[in-house]
Amino acid sequence: IAVHCQEVGGKNYEASMSHVDCFVKELLSSDAMKEYSRARVYLDENYKSQEHFTALGSCYFLHESLKNIHQFDFKAKKFKKVVGKEIYSDTLESTPMLEKEKFPQDYFPEVRTISHAFDLVNIHLFHDASNILAREKSPSVYSGMRQKALGFVLDRITDQRFEKVPYFVFGDFNFRLDTRQVIESLCSTATMQTVRVGDTNEVEKLIFRESENDREVVLQLEKKLFNYINQDVFRENNGTLFLQFDSELSCFKERLHELEISFPPSYPYSEDSSQGKQYMDTRCPAWCDRVLMSATAKDLVLKPENEEKYLVYDNIGPNVCMGDHKPVYLSFRLTAGAGKPNANKHKCCNVQ
Repeated sequence: IAVHCQEVGGKNYEASMSHVDCFVKELLSSDAMKEYSRARVYLDENYKSQEHFTALGSCYFLHESLKNIHQFDFKAKKFKKVVGKEIYSDTLESTPMLEKEKFPQDYFPEVRTISHAFDLVNIHLFHDASNILAREKSPSVYSGMRQKALGFVLDRITDQRFEKVPYFVFGDFNFRLDTRQVIESLCSTATMQTVRVGDTNEVEKLIFRESENDREVVLQLEKKLFNYINQDVFRENNGTLFLQFDSELSCFKERLHELEISFPPSYPYSEDSSQGKQYMDTRCPAWCDRVLMSATAKDLVLKPENEEKYLVYDNIGPNVCMGDHKPVYLSFRLTAGAGKPNANKHKCCNVQ
């Protein structure tokens, strides 16, 4: 089980970071994990070092049925057998099992594990800071920033320093729907009113009203407000109507692959514990959280032993509060070794 976390310690990490180590230790010793005899946990908790702080956490749990697992040591440049349970926290700058890079504010840890050999990359890309700015053009300026950052990461993990192997990249990509196109679709019969700040003439709010129906407000848009009259449309049929506006991955179609999405947008859910299916009205719902893979990794996932019942790409906790992001996971079977008949189940999970 590979779990990639972003924003370790939560939004108020200065106050909450102290709870992270206790949580991880309880998890490792829990009855649910007793069959996972080896573990590697990497937690970036050093928020006082703002230049290097990523708030990323990568957790890898190995089932006792896996007999011979090795992990790549980037400093020694060789594989080392994984034994026991180890937690690396505080700062990850000196951890030999991680390869890190910054662009310009995000890092990715890379862990190389061998059974088949593959890389596991944790990632957290830029968010949309303003709905108003995101709507200005299609694609948005934020989309362009994420494209450059993801391209940088992919170039880094496929360069000539190390042998090329299949890779899985999963985390919070912060991919957003094309805001301008979504609004044009949702408000096709509406008229737009622009509200500006008096001193600067800066756009503060956009109000979309129906031309008829007593000029009912359909959508209100502010920097951190996306208040649409009927958010059920993002849940109907798992939001598939809006996949046409999910286009940020298209420029990487030769380098990154994904199984078919059959779950609703993973963000931004209400953090009210009684509103597990409700979206907040802060952002347009989007599939921010993804499990992506190289072509060679996709070949591993789609091998014949992966009958449909073993291959699952879905979210976790669809009806209960999981925070503002629903965790997204990919579960599949991978043959333990060439010519060996029994297969082992692998799960990649992203949690924010």
